[in-house]
Amino acid sequence: MERARAAAALCRRLPRRTIQRVAALVDSPLVLGRHSFTSRLFLGTGKYPSMESMVEALALSGTQCVTVAVRRLQLGVPQGKSLLDYLPRDTYVLLPNTAGCFDADHAVRTALLGRELGMGDLVKLEVLGDPQTLLPDPIGTLDAAKVLVKEGFTVLCYTSDDPVLAKRLEDAGVTAVMPAGAPIGSGQGILNPNNIRIILERATVPVIVDAGVGTASDVAIAFELGAQGVLLNTGVASAKDPVRMARAMKAAAEAGRDAFLAGRIPKKLYATASSPTSGMIAGE
Repeated sequence: MERARAAAALCRRLPRRTIQRVAALVDSPLVLGRHSFTSRLFLGTGKYPSMESMVEALALSGTQCVTVAVRRLQLGVPQGKSLLDYLPRDTYVLLPNTAGCFDADHAVRTALLGRELGMGDLVKLEVLGDPQTLLPDPIGTLDAAKVLVKEGFTVLCYTSDDPVLAKRLEDAGVTAVMPAGAPIGSGQGILNPNNIRIILERATVPVIVDAGVGTASDVAIAFELGAQGVLLNTGVASAKDPVRMARAMKAAAEAGRDAFLAGRIPKKLYATASSPTSGMIAGE
């Protein structure tokens, strides 16, 4: 409260032009289908040490959209026992996902089940190709994406960092492509930033980096590359202090996005003086 009052008092002392400039710095929302988000950080709901820590972490992250594995949902349980009871619909948009599906048919059936359970037409599509690496199956992913788009889903599609496949998925009608920064849950960060750059350069739909994020700097890097969003789960849920890490991820997302919009200086081989070189005192 004291910080808010101090900030308000400071704003009253600022010139009108400065206040207008600050207002202009507000980022545009991320639009995915009929949904609009001011937070570009998406969080998962698995692996937390407790439901209470999940609730706190989601709140401090500032996220407005959380992923829920359809296969994890339990129906008919007592009030307060289901995962959905901890995720108020007036606070979070639920993003059902097809995690754990290893073929296109299974993924499509899972997405349809999520819609029948009242979770809407927004879906994160995952078709995995290998249980050890959890890398996506490119053929199965593309096949499932085509079916779900025809079924009227707003498809956010998890994929590899292959620029060709990302473009094929966009051509199939997905709402967003979600290239992996690294294998799911690995915490290795952005392993191939060059491929992410190529995907971003060619895409006309939002690009949301998904999977492999381990710490706040990974989130900042993804946004600095130009990603429109970042989705993560393990990096927060499995941290020593998930709640504090969630706050760090929020700060990193905001800083990385601002840095991208501001435009970084070019990298140079040699130094460039930051102080003026004209008008210096002449030497003897």
